[in-house]
Amino acid sequence: MRNIPVMLFAAVTFATLMLVSGPSPALAGKDPVFTSTLSDVAIRGTDPVAYFREGKPVKGSAEFSHSYDGATWHFSSAANRDAFIAEPERYAPQYGGYCAWAVSNGYTASTVPEAWSIHEGRLYLNYSLSVRETWSRDIPGNIKQGDANWPGVLDR
Repeated sequence: MRNIPVMLFAAVTFATLMLVSGPSPALAGKDPVFTSTLSDVAIRGTDPVAYFREGKPVKGSAEFSHSYDGATWHFSSAANRDAFIAEPERYAPQYGGYCAWAVSNGYTASTVPEAWSIHEGRLYLNYSLSVRETWSRDIPGNIKQGDANWPGVLDR
């Protein structure tokens, strides 16, 4: 009987970790850059420069990291890290890496590396591939609304 509280604690801890490890809506009082609940690493450790240079998401490494806008950014190479340091506004995803569709609709949500697009030289991330499809139906209109909502959605 004495192990029940320990087992209950372990089960609740495991369930909590499972919830925060995948895509989930961001919580109130949000940071300006999307990070997971248990880390300060931006955009799930994906190299933001690689979207532009390689045309795909590439996992970054702590070996090539840089602190910017309250988060730690990982890069797949020193060259990509240095490019980001020189022009972070060029490479950092819009809306702090939160889901662009969500921001255009007045809230924030997490993102996955595979759901991305570059429009007019800017990187936009989305919650999922299906949300990216919805986002893509009117990118200019969604950007206009997202820009109007950002960064106010961080306070909601």
